Amino acid sequence: MSQIDTETSGSEEPQQRSERLVDVSEAIRYRKRAQSAEQKQAQLEQELAENRAEVERLNKNLSQMTVERQLIEKLVSAGVRDLEVAVIIGRARLESDKKTTVTDAVEQLKKEKSYLFSDTGFTAAASTKTSGVKDRLSGTTGTLERAAKKAASSGSRADLQEYLRARKNFM
Repeated sequence: MSQIDTETSGSEEPQQRSERLVDVSEAIRYRKRAQSAEQKQAQLEQELAENRAEVERLNKNLSQMTVERQLIEKLVSAGVRDLEVAVIIGRARLESDKKTTVTDAVEQLKKEKSYLFSDTGFTAAASTKTSGVKDRLSGTTGTLERAAKKAASSGSRADLQEYLRARKNFM
């Protein structure tokens, strides 16, 4: 079982042909190698396309995260009270209008939704406690402070012992 393969040699005249016998099993083996190489090429091309799509997706995510980080930095420096809401609104505005910059979006938010940003008068009022809010250990801190001051000023062992006993009971 052999296959006849005819070749023409460039140096020989076209009329003269040399015949070469090629083993059938070898021809089959070459064909299988060629087919497997073509399959591998197709598979590698598909993997390359998938990897390029993944890189594109990751670049898009990175750019979105960079813009969001810049937005957060600008909002925090502007004194935002509710960061999550401001970021959501700012991101929506940036996505809707591609020409808007992060600084423009923050300024627009400050103008339109001023309640999201802190006022100096409001923070001072919010930091002071009202009459309804009391310290948990308000009575004990006064007693401990008095006993500590008395022990420090007198230098007496009895006063020190009284302070330590009070501290043990309240801590």
